[in-house]
Amino acid sequence: MTDLWMPGAEHLSVGNTAPTDGGPAKAIAHITWDKNATKTKPQDLVPYASLRTYFGSNASGRAVAPHLLWDPFTGKVVQFFPANSRSLSLVDSAGGTRTNRAGSVVIQIEALFFPWCRVGGKVYESLEDTPCKGWDEMHAWVASWGVPDAWPMGKPTSFTGNRSESTWEKKGGWYAHAHVPENEHTDPGTWPSFPVKKPSGPPAKQYELFPGSSWFSVGRKSPIVSRMHDRLVAVGCNRYTSSAGKDTIGSGDIASYEAFQRKLGYTGSAAKWPPGPSSWSALKVPKG
Repeated sequence: MTDLWMPGAEHLSVGNTAPTDGGPAKAIAHITWDKNATKTKPQDLVPYASLRTYFGSNASGRAVAPHLLWDPFTGKVVQFFPANSRSLSLVDSAGGTRTNRAGSVVIQIEALFFPWCRVGGKVYESLEDTPCKGWDEMHAWVASWGVPDAWPMGKPTSFTGNRSESTWEKKGGWYAHAHVPENEHTDPGTWPSFPVKKPSGPPAKQYELFPGSSWFSVGRKSPIVSRMHDRLVAVGCNRYTSSAGKDTIGSGDIASYEAFQRKLGYTGSAAKWPPGPSSWSALKVPKG
């Protein structure tokens, strides 16, 4: 069962839960934008503890609380609503779409950030410039609720609004606050990229490329010859009288390889030594 509360996050329920309306699963990206700083006049980032108290304990803050408050500098996350409840960070005008409820889940994340904030003496222009600590874990939890790795209205790259109610209604994925109908905010400006998915299972085997017919001269010594020897034995074409010097091409390699080519269905001169590119590919000699 998918976790209602994000593993590793602090759980600080504010109550006041309510169901969502169903539909495409969504996640909404916000930044807290607590101060208006500029490049020439940066300001210190508001402490995480202050925002945690604001959303978790202050009546005004609870009225606009998200699901998650995320500190991208430390990786700290605090959760105020379970995933299957609506949260309250979006404007929801009377009539029209119920923004905070418009999906099977509508998981809202407030990143602790504003442009030109200063942390540890360093100034950060955009959220993507921060360490984004904890993003991979938070993304994995959101994805577990069926939110696709997609930005239906485009990944945010600036503080501009771009809203389409029909897209909002029909497509699941990640939305910037700037994309949500009935809302006027233009945040988050930027957002970290989705983590690269690691391939499942063991890595694909790599095989030696065909070195050319002239390479297969008698007396050629190479680790490739030894691995060819092992593969010919493995596929049931062992015509060797000895395993001594198996890294050197000799009569046993010729007899064994010709037996392999006959096994593949080659006849006449086509089944004779030296190997050709097609039979070599079929033998699958592993790289060292």
